[in-house]
Amino acid sequence: MRVVGALRHWDVRGESAGDLACDPVTGRFVDARPDDDDVLVAEGCVVTPGLVNAHHHLLQTAFRTLPGSRGVPMRKWLGVMGAAYRRAGVDAELAAAAASAGLAEAALRGVTTVADHHLTWLGASVSDDVELASAVVAAARRIGVRLVFVRGSAGDDPMRAAESAAAIASAFPADDLVRVAVGPAGVHSDAKETFTLLGDVAARYGLRRRTQANEQVDVQVAAEKYGRRPLDLLDDWGWLAPDVTLAHLCDVTPAEVRRVAAAGVSVTHAPGCDLPMGWGVAPMASFADAGVAVGLGTSGGGSNDAGHLLADARLAMQVAPLAGRPVSAREVLGWATAGSAAGLGRGPGSGAALGSLAVGAAADLVCWDVSGVADAGVADPVGGLLWADPGRRPRHVVIAGRVVVRDYRLVTADETAVARDLGRASQR
Repeated sequence: MRVVGALRHWDVRGESAGDLACDPVTGRFVDARPDDDDVLVAEGCVVTPGLVNAHHHLLQTAFRTLPGSRGVPMRKWLGVMGAAYRRAGVDAELAAAAASAGLAEAALRGVTTVADHHLTWLGASVSDDVELASAVVAAARRIGVRLVFVRGSAGDDPMRAAESAAAIASAFPADDLVRVAVGPAGVHSDAKETFTLLGDVAARYGLRRRTQANEQVDVQVAAEKYGRRPLDLLDDWGWLAPDVTLAHLCDVTPAEVRRVAAAGVSVTHAPGCDLPMGWGVAPMASFADAGVAVGLGTSGGGSNDAGHLLADARLAMQVAPLAGRPVSAREVLGWATAGSAAGLGRGPGSGAALGSLAVGAAADLVCWDVSGVADAGVADPVGGLLWADPGRRPRHVVIAGRVVVRDYRLVTADETAVARDLGRASQR
């Protein structure tokens, strides 16, 4: 399959012109072949690597704009969301419907990989947990979006969480489209034992580790319960290491930025969650300047209400001067592609790397039409993706060499049916 006629191809390595070719068998970019039968016309488009949402909570797609959940302190928000989950009775059916809608939304916004930090486990047994994870994985395979399923914990019994994580890791050995990771919600919800046991599972199965740190409630609880800062605890508990990614980090000191950099940890920015809720502005430019791999995520629908990573990239760009220095659109697009990929263990040197248009990289790309009136007068069409029209939908999306969105329409599933299914599951 070839992509032809693009105005520009862009990734963090620079810009180029000419055709792009994808091998649907290997799912990787290859040298252009003029005899390919399947041709995507991209005239007037900027082509970028697929966006990588490095921090999402797909279940929350079923719980958007809940009364009492907007602009409130995090402790209150956690209570509102927890009560909603218990009323709904989270199970495989609801998880599948929410994931299908969230992943379809992601694809239609140019996101080709989603890290789903799943934290809500209301089933009675480990087999219930595996069934729920299986439903999310099946939704990802059906929609065609890459998935990193994070077996999270939010106050779960440590042994149950570890047993569940091991069972899920066994059920889904890593392949090119689906990976498993582990991740306590943070030191505010999980004790040292949970971090230790989930870390043991990660070491046994070769999984990445992820957690949330230095959010509003995280800092408060760490001070109240331990008399310490969250990063102090994570360091003591063995969770400041190169296989760890930390999300949010709204409240950090310059010394803590240097500490994260020295440990080789990667970080994920979630401004579309943190800013509207009033939870803080993370100094991501400072992390980038310190040599930390910075990624971008939306977080979940319970705090963001949308899975639109390009719009959140614009927000990250706009608020960066409030927490350090201005950042360019191109730098933030780098966070949303190669930076996020690095935090998922899919950067350069990882085989089929994500976030790149290079030969041999995973064949994930997005064609953004920049020929319309919203982009008229734009001197830099790459920068204009964020500055001029961050609400745009992509013309085409290709994942692993497979067309998932063609001419603005999802081709792997019926978008209307996906929305209807979540509506029915939410109303039960």
